[in-house]
Amino acid sequence: MSTSVTVTIDDRQIKARAGEKLLWVALENGIYIPHLCAIKEESRPNASCRLCFVEIEGVDRPVTSCTRPIEEGMVVKTRSLRVDRLVKTAFELILSDHNLKCRECPANRNCVLQAIAKERRIKLRYDRFKPIVREFALDDSPAEFAFDRSRCVLCGKCIRADREEAKIGAIGFARRGINRVVTTFKDLPLAESICTECMLCVDVCPVGALYYKKSQRQKKGNPLDYPGNKSSG
Repeated sequence: MSTSVTVTIDDRQIKARAGEKLLWVALENGIYIPHLCAIKEESRPNASCRLCFVEIEGVDRPVTSCTRPIEEGMVVKTRSLRVDRLVKTAFELILSDHNLKCRECPANRNCVLQAIAKERRIKLRYDRFKPIVREFALDDSPAEFAFDRSRCVLCGKCIRADREEAKIGAIGFARRGINRVVTTFKDLPLAESICTECMLCVDVCPVGALYYKKSQRQKKGNPLDYPGNKSSG
């Protein structure tokens, strides 16, 4: 039998199951915390996007909410000077390695980056960090979808969908640091790999990296519709 605990998030008292990750408790109760890489089903989140920082009373430094289990009496602030600075810096670092031609993007107005920028009032432009210039060839080899690596945010959601849901393993991370990419074995075009074109990866992409070729076919669900936060877009 699960134990219920009471936590306070942004001055709201909330009851939830002990051990639940703080990010999901907040989102499911209508309290928005930016995030890109978090997946609720993951038992060990990697917190790679560094966007979900919060402050917890009694803890010296901000923590990533996707990795922090809730405890009885926990008091949390989702906004503070330190949190906002960390989130803004992480967001701008992501933008520095992202194709910002939003009007040309298939996910324009249906993009998690745009939602975060709007909610946190961060401009979608290169600011403190110079853009990382990398040339990627568009992989439009599949019949119904395409993969534009210049828009990939390396959240890993497509990889999980491919491996855990589709049970295929056609794509994964390769290389390190700023050269890190999502790719197939031997960098083959998707149509030449073991990809079955089930398109589960397209449905979970939060940006315009994986997209349907036919504009009339929409992704399942809206990436702006966070659990408990349907009005965030």
